[in-house]
Amino acid sequence: MDYIRRADDRGRANFGWLDSRHSFSFGSYFDPRHMGFSVLRVINDDRVRGGAGFPPHGHRDMEIISYILKGSIEHRDSTGNRYKVPAGEVQRMSAGRGIQHSEYNASRTEPLRFLQIWIEPNVTGIEPGYEQASIEQRGPLTPLVTPDGRDGTLSIHQDASLSRLRLAAGETFTLETHGRAGYLHLINGKVKMADEEFGEGDGIGFIKTREQRLTAGNEGVEALWFDLPRGS
Repeated sequence: MDYIRRADDRGRANFGWLDSRHSFSFGSYFDPRHMGFSVLRVINDDRVRGGAGFPPHGHRDMEIISYILKGSIEHRDSTGNRYKVPAGEVQRMSAGRGIQHSEYNASRTEPLRFLQIWIEPNVTGIEPGYEQASIEQRGPLTPLVTPDGRDGTLSIHQDASLSRLRLAAGETFTLETHGRAGYLHLINGKVKMADEEFGEGDGIGFIKTREQRLTAGNEGVEALWFDLPRGS
């Protein structure tokens, strides 16, 4: 383990309609020690009140992934896309040379919770693009987003992949970086690694570590695993 980001140490922004935890510097929260990890620039754990959301705003040259934990997002953008993304699905938007979009809680009464993830692209000025999918878990580690969109995954303009890790109580798994960088973000449950325990919202980064064995806690674990280029 080369980088540890504890959930309780994250930045926080609360606007009433939005309660957000920032793993890395974002908006008014700035910490030079936590500017991102490799090409992974943002992980925001956003909780949005019923009927509320982000009004139209612009992005460019960023790969933006939404992983829905609870509720449903209503997405609209300037290319004409209008979709609902329910819990369990993953969405990828390539901002490219520029796009306007809005994201609202699709329910007037029920809360929405999702992870907003930004990854820096390896190409700029491209045509904006959008994908979403529900991807069934296939084994402990299931790819969700890959550079080439293989095997039903969403594609991304970067040499990076995002996978979902699910383990039952007491199950073990070994994360491998293969000479690259890796980052694990825990969604729920607890894991033990090298005599340290990690829980919901914690992040663990690997640069020099080639492999790390982890054991799920009594309630199992769900996490996101980022396979990232090293040295960025």
